[in-house]
Amino acid sequence: MKKPVFLGSGVAIVTPFSKEGVDYKKLGELVDFHLENNTDAIVVCGSTGEASTMPDYEHIEVVRFTVERVAGRVPVVAGTGSNDTAHGVKLCQAATKAGADALLVVTPYYNKASQEGLYRHIKAMADTTRLPIILYNVPSRTNLNIDPDTVKRLSEIQNIVGLKECNLLQVPEIVRLCGDDMVLYSGEDGLVVPMLSLGAKGVISVVANIAPQQTSELVHSYLRGDTKKSLSIQLEMLPLIKALFSDVSPIPIKTALNYLGWNVGSCRLPLCEMSTESAAKLYATIDKYKFSQKEE
Repeated sequence: MKKPVFLGSGVAIVTPFSKEGVDYKKLGELVDFHLENNTDAIVVCGSTGEASTMPDYEHIEVVRFTVERVAGRVPVVAGTGSNDTAHGVKLCQAATKAGADALLVVTPYYNKASQEGLYRHIKAMADTTRLPIILYNVPSRTNLNIDPDTVKRLSEIQNIVGLKECNLLQVPEIVRLCGDDMVLYSGEDGLVVPMLSLGAKGVISVVANIAPQQTSELVHSYLRGDTKKSLSIQLEMLPLIKALFSDVSPIPIKTALNYLGWNVGSCRLPLCEMSTESAAKLYATIDKYKFSQKEE
C-alpha cells in the first residue's frame, strides 16, 4: 500500500510575475493565504505555475522559496516534468536538494514517446531521487496518455506513489490493476466527486487558488462520509470552474486573482490576456460567489 503525499486539496499555485521576474513578496502572500485557508498541499511550478516558461534557476528558486515559506506545515510538491529525460533528471535532483516533499512529473510533450519510452523516461527520474513522485497524466496538453498497463508497471517502482489523472475514462481500469499501489488525485476540478467515488484521495486544483476552503472541504467532506455535502459543494462550484477554464489555463485564474486584488501579474508569452468580452463574463461569474477583495 502506497502512502498518500497528502489528503484533500493541493493547490496548483500560480507564479506571480513582475517586469523583473518572479514576485517573491506576492508568492509569499499567496502561500500564507493557503496556509490560513485549509489548503492541504502546495503544488508549485506545475502547468498553472507556468513552469514551461521559467528558466531552471528561477524554477528551482521558486521551489526553494516556497519550501522555506511553508516551513513544513503542509507538503510542497514541485513540478519537475520535462520532454527531455536528462533535463527532467536534473530538475528532480535540484528540487530534491531545494527541500521539496514530493515531485510532480508530467508526461513528455511534443516529442511524445511509446509506452516503453514513457516508462523508461519516468523510471529514470524516479531512480534519481528519494522523494515520492506523483505522475501527471494530462493528454489534452501533452498529446500523450499513460495507458493503464504502464501505470501498473510504474506503480511497482517504490517511490512512484501517486497519479494526477485527467483522463477519467481509464480510472476504473487503473484502480483494478493497481489497487492501493497507486494513490489517485483528480486533475479535473469539475469531476472531483466522481474521482473520489473511485477511491481518489484528493485533487490538485486550479480553482483552489481563489476558493481554497471550499475545495478542501469538498474533499474532506467526502472522505469523512458526508457525500451529500461534498456533492453540493461540487455542484455549487461548477459555474466558477467552467469560467476558470474558458480560456487556456492559467490565463483565467490569473485574471481572476488580479480582479480580486492579488496583483499576480500577467502570464508569460505565448499566453496572453483574455479578450475584454471573455474577461467580463469571468468577472460576472466571480461576483456571484462574493469573494473578498484582497486588501493591500
